Order: sequence, then structure tokens, then C-alpha cells
Amino acid sequence: MKKLALHWKILIGMFLGILFGFLMNSVDGGKGFVTDWIKPLGTIFINLLKLIAVPLILASLIKGISDLKDISKIKKMGGRTIIIYVLTTLVAIVIGLTIVNTVQPGKGMSQDTIEKIKTKYESSDGVKDKMDKAKVTKDAGPLQPLVDIFPQNIFQALGDAKMLQIIFFALFVGICLLLIPENKAAPLVNFFDSLNEVVMKMVDLIMLTAPYAVFALLANVIIAFDDTEILMKLLWYALCVVGGLLLMIAFYLMLVSVYTKKSPMWFLKQISPAQLLAFSTSSSAATLPVTMERVEEHLGVDKEVSGFVLPVGATINMDGTSLYQAVAAVFIMQVIWPEGLTFTNQLVIVATALLASIGSAAVPSAGMVMLVIVLESIGFPEELLPIGLALIFAVDRPLDMCRTMVNVTGDATVSMIVAKSLGKLHDPKPKDWDDNYDKVKG
Repeated sequence: MKKLALHWKILIGMFLGILFGFLMNSVDGGKGFVTDWIKPLGTIFINLLKLIAVPLILASLIKGISDLKDISKIKKMGGRTIIIYVLTTLVAIVIGLTIVNTVQPGKGMSQDTIEKIKTKYESSDGVKDKMDKAKVTKDAGPLQPLVDIFPQNIFQALGDAKMLQIIFFALFVGICLLLIPENKAAPLVNFFDSLNEVVMKMVDLIMLTAPYAVFALLANVIIAFDDTEILMKLLWYALCVVGGLLLMIAFYLMLVSVYTKKSPMWFLKQISPAQLLAFSTSSSAATLPVTMERVEEHLGVDKEVSGFVLPVGATINMDGTSLYQAVAAVFIMQVIWPEGLTFTNQLVIVATALLASIGSAAVPSAGMVMLVIVLESIGFPEELLPIGLALIFAVDRPLDMCRTMVNVTGDATVSMIVAKSLGKLHDPKPKDWDDNYDKVKG
């Protein structure tokens, strides 16, 4: 009997988790049961993925750079990666602005609905937290993002999972390995090659629990929705975001088909476990180990390309988040600040959303933090900011899940394009968790 593919198992887990969440919402004590006994299973799964993300980035990037044998190739790969990421982000922002200006979801919202949302969410801890984080980011100097790339203590950077700092250190080590005699570099290169293999096997083992983990994660998400009336009032706004994200997926599939000559359906099938995990966890950083495993083993991208393109993408490539910021900013203005809807302001939104996506953390709801900066860049009244965030707060989590899935899909797409341009795209060679099990089971 043929084994059920992993993406089908994860989809079944997601469906049952949603069903279970709705069931527990209608049962006395159901929410408490999910919070106490189901949610921890999902948390453990995310912790395991985060546990291996840092050593995987370090090992794969150092090994990949040292395998290039030519420093000029690093410049070529880095330049192409950054340019493509910037271009796809611009496409995402333009798609978002086009949809929200065409549909105008904010124009039909009644004053009663605005007041109800304002009362419920304006003073909530979630909105206050996003405002505080945005203030810290805004108060930093203009070159702070550049300063933040260079770690003063690599062990602290590893412990705090500072992705850009880890990427810089790995690049630095990889380049230095190229600049010393090969016989001196070999022991360290072999160590990181072995570490990479071990961590990739960890990914295979962790993924065995993925269907159960997404069940727990989705059940917990569903019990958090306690006001379906407000959700329905925000339906048009949510549909604008989701519609834009679907168009972005279509754009990626077109790039895969035209440039890499691969079937779009084949691409979706191979990357779907990473997409579904991104949807369930709302974190491209937590999903990174799975994305790397799917891209390397199932899409056929060389480690030296995926080890650079994907960690960089998880940090600076936020196409879904940028599209969301464009839609959300204009939606908020349509509702409470229509006089700000000028062509100039929308051009500023494009520029700010592009820059904000580079600094956006690869964690849940980071897009809303950067949205505050986008709104402030166009002179949005400061006293209206809490109301603006309150307007979209109720549907932020489900939309965050969708945009994270797009972010991960974009990373995988760009890795294939860069690999193809460098002649580093080959036939996939997938591995199973038990490839070596027969030799050691006794």
C-alpha cells in the first residue's frame, strides 16, 4: 500500500485541528483544555524547528561558500539574490495597492462597526505591544539596520537567533576558508558538512510529528477567535489581502515555469509541506529548516545556493508582508483618514513598505509593527494610530498565516531562479528519515 504523502497528512491535521477548535469553542471549558493540553504540543514542535534553524544556517552556508572555490561567485550570487528579492517585493506592493484602490474595502464600513472595533481593541495589550515595538524601531538611527548586521559576540548572536548576524559570520568564515590552504581548511569544512547532514536528518525526524503539531497549532488559533461578527465586517479587507497573496503565488508559479522550465504544479507539490507549516506557525524563521530541506532535496537546488538565498530571504524577503502593509495602510486611510489618500502618499507607501520588509522580523505579527512605521511615514495622525491598528487587529493572525506562506514560497522561488542562473539546479534527490536505519537498528 502506497504511503500517504506528507503534505496530505499535514492537510488532514490542519482540517481536524480547525474542526476540533470550533468544537472546543462551543464546549464549556473547551478553550482551557486546548490551551493547557493541546497548545503545548504545537509549541514544542516550533521550539524544535527553532532549535535546529541556527546550526543549519551556520553549517549549510559555511559549507556552501567554501565549496564555491571562487570568491567572485559569492558576489554574483549575492547580487542576483538581493536584486530579485527587491523586484518581487515591489511587485507585491504594487499588486496590493492596485487591489485595495480598486475594491476600496474601507469605504463601506459603518460608524457603528468602527466604534465597536475601537472599543474592543484600541486599548488591548496586543495593539499597545505593536505600538511600543514600532517606537523602538523608529527611534533607532537610520544606519542601525546596517550596524545590526555585525555581531560583537557571535555566541550571543547564535543564542538570540539574530539571522543577519549569523549569516554575516557564516559568510566571513566561508570566505576565510577559501583564503587559506585547502589542507588547512578541510577539517573545518568536513565538520560543517557533517553537521549539515545531521541537522537535515533532524528535520526529517521532526517532520514525522508535523501533522500532529499543525493540529495543535490550528486548534489554538481557532479558539482565539471570539467575535465572528467583527470578522465578517472585515471580510472585504481580508479578501483583498488574500486575493493579492493568491496573485503573488501565481506570479511565482509563472517565474518557475518560464525561467526554470519546471511544472508549477510540481513545484507546489514539492514545497507544500513548508507552505503548510508556514501557514500553521506564522513564522518563516521557524519554517526555515523545512524550507531548506524541501528546496535542496525536493526541488534540486544546490546547498551552496539554498544555504545563502533562503536564510537571507527569511530575513529580508517579505513579499506577503509588504503586500499586506500596502493593503492595510490604504484600508485604514479609507476608513478614518480619507484625505490622506493622495498619489504622493501611495508612492511613499511603496518606498517605505519596501524598506520595512527588509527590517521586518521573521516572527508572527511582525508585519503589523512595520505597518506603524509605514503609516507614520505618510504623516498619519499619531492619535489615530491605535484606532487604525485596532481596525485590523481582529483578523491579523489568520492573514499573518497567509502572508507567511507567501513569504516562504517567494524564498523557494528565488532560490530556484538563482540556482538556475548559476547552473546549480539539478535533479532532486529526496532522502527519507530511515535511509540508514537498517544498518543501525540491530
